[in-house]
Amino acid sequence: MACRMARLIRFNKPFDVLPQFTDRGSAESPRRTLSEFIDIPGVYPAGRLDRDSEGLMLLTDNGKLQAWISDPRHKMEKTYWVQVEGTADDQALEALRNGVTLKDGPTLPARVRRIAEPVMLWPRTPPIRVRKSVPDSWLELTIREGRNRQVRRMTAAVGFPTLRLIRWRIGDWTLEGLKTGEWASLPAPELSSLLVAKTKPRTVRPPMRKPRKKPGKKSQ
Repeated sequence: MACRMARLIRFNKPFDVLPQFTDRGSAESPRRTLSEFIDIPGVYPAGRLDRDSEGLMLLTDNGKLQAWISDPRHKMEKTYWVQVEGTADDQALEALRNGVTLKDGPTLPARVRRIAEPVMLWPRTPPIRVRKSVPDSWLELTIREGRNRQVRRMTAAVGFPTLRLIRWRIGDWTLEGLKTGEWASLPAPELSSLLVAKTKPRTVRPPMRKPRKKPGKKSQ
């Protein structure tokens, strides 16, 4: 596919929306999908985001770019805003930085810090469950893996269950300027440069041959 025909879309997925265009569940109780918000033929998600999570998704009509973004081998960084139950202490943060052990094995070390409630935050519908006797706090957590419900399992493992999860960043892309339910295309010049950088095939060099030794003179 030619670069000028390719599209890359940033989308701010609302809570309780499936990360796909069709719902294969019960026809009697249909669930919300991406088709409610994005009416562009030929684009598909590059990666997933759980139904009960919010925030950044990337969609493209370029197969190579989709594969590059989705491939876990590239360990593309993803940053999340995480509202947790309780006030996360230094011991919990240090455990996340060192990597925690989950049922499917230890995680890679994460970058994490306490933050105030994000300024650009939108109301969630429905709102989170609030317990008057238990405070909540916000973390900014960056990981380089993509296991199933990984962030939620990580915060639970250190004693602070996740109440709300918002993906703010994937690689170089963020939610900047996007309200919940909105999408925006990456400008064509930036996309062309991106495709050249990310999908250019590797040059395979032939193995170097060892120089042939010249035959020495035989002694008389």
